[in-house]
Amino acid sequence: MRNVTVTMDEHVARWARIQAAERDMSLARFIGATLREHMLHEQEYERAMRAFAATRPEGGSARRRLPSRDEIHDRTALRR
Repeated sequence: MRNVTVTMDEHVARWARIQAAERDMSLARFIGATLREHMLHEQEYERAMRAFAATRPEGGSARRRLPSRDEIHDRTALRR
């Protein structure tokens, strides 16, 4: 464990003290747990994004011919 000094707005400090008390924790332990949870969430998000980026598209979309620009912007069907 490492001790640090944290400066925050009084409004934020009041909220944090209330949250810590509701969880029967010290303010220091609450702040540490909150930061740890945030860190783990970000690490999991990054891992999921790397896994997603490493996958190939599913289904037939990768093999299917994509429409041309003219086909996408064809408005004749809308004019009928």
